[in-house]
Amino acid sequence: MSRGEDEKEQGRRRLAFGYVTAGILAAVIVVRLVVALAGGADGGSDGAAAAGRNVDTRFGGEVPPGIRVDDRVGTPPPAVGISDLDAAAEAAGCELRLGLEDEGSAHLDPDEDELPDYGTNPPASGDHYPVPLADGAFRDYPSPGAYVHSLEHGRVIIMYDPAVSEADQLALKGVFDADRPGVDLLPNPGMPYEVAAVAWTRLLGCDAYAGAATLDAVRDFRDAYRGRGPEAVPF
Repeated sequence: MSRGEDEKEQGRRRLAFGYVTAGILAAVIVVRLVVALAGGADGGSDGAAAAGRNVDTRFGGEVPPGIRVDDRVGTPPPAVGISDLDAAAEAAGCELRLGLEDEGSAHLDPDEDELPDYGTNPPASGDHYPVPLADGAFRDYPSPGAYVHSLEHGRVIIMYDPAVSEADQLALKGVFDADRPGVDLLPNPGMPYEVAAVAWTRLLGCDAYAGAATLDAVRDFRDAYRGRGPEAVPF
């Protein structure tokens, strides 16, 4: 084979190799896209792959394994009707418990230590896991060992009974969407309230969701106690 023919043959081989490589890369991209779409089909993003505005891990919190991020779009809330917390809680029929006992803040070993028997449900203080819950909205109930640590960092956590209607859940999600920093939103299947909000040593408990009145009480509680935990962690 002449030198010219040899160079042409090498060129054809390089071109064929380029086509094969491009085909493999395209196939990998398609597979990853299919997997990503399938992962979001259950109404929430898995915490390990959480992205976007619904979760914020910049301040040391984590999304526990198996906890889905709530990526639903909330219903925009109405303007605040009652801006006084005491009056709003009374109008919504909610129990407001302030100045609760500080039950401690020691770090537990998640693999060895049992959670304490917290004095309130949901808990408003107490020993907890070393890693707090990320700031965000979630579709599943994480361990109190994680979110009690978030309370210590000045977070306010809004909770709802998962039996509450989808429309009412989205109304609460709208409150979260409108002012996310330093706030968590999550379902709690074991509390004695339909809606609750907790901060360190403070609790708002509402027996029933009462529409705009409940949203007022939750927002007033958030604005009064967000950032007032014993440890100042930015949000």
